[in-house]
Amino acid sequence: MHKQQLDKFKLPQNFRGKNAFVVQLWWLVQSLLFNTSPQFLYGYRRFLLRLFGAKVGEKVIIRPSVKITYPWKVSIGDYSWIGDDVTLYSLGEIEIGKNVVISQKSYLCTGSHDLTKSDFPIYSKKIVIQDECWIATDVFVAPGITIKKGTVVGARSSVYHNLSSNKVFVGNPAKEIRDRI
Repeated sequence: MHKQQLDKFKLPQNFRGKNAFVVQLWWLVQSLLFNTSPQFLYGYRRFLLRLFGAKVGEKVIIRPSVKITYPWKVSIGDYSWIGDDVTLYSLGEIEIGKNVVISQKSYLCTGSHDLTKSDFPIYSKKIVIQDECWIATDVFVAPGITIKKGTVVGARSSVYHNLSSNKVFVGNPAKEIRDRI
């Protein structure tokens, strides 16, 4: 029996949320205009994201090295920071609350494949990071995760289950170590 037969794979209809032209246009704009913009042009990057359908709040700081797959599936609340080399792999929706920090090199991954089926179907599940969370450097967040208000996820942690509010989590998989005071 074959474990996966990639010749049988089919992308679900409207999976990207926009037509191929808009997707390619975004990737071009991201490469040529977004990623090459000077550090201090936060308003310009917010403008570009909004132009492509992202919901971006007031005074959001997004570094030019951030990678966003489909901005029309992303919302970021007021005063949040998205650090250098963060990837928002937005095959599904990503909802980031207010006053959230997503630190450098973190990876929010909304999609994967069903390994139990030979046609290797792709799927997406929404990620929610509620208000006042801090996702420290190089954290991986899996599809379908909710991280509740005020939670801290320590550096190099991996989040595979929902995290409760006002706690500190570390490790792979992330485990609660104490209350956030």
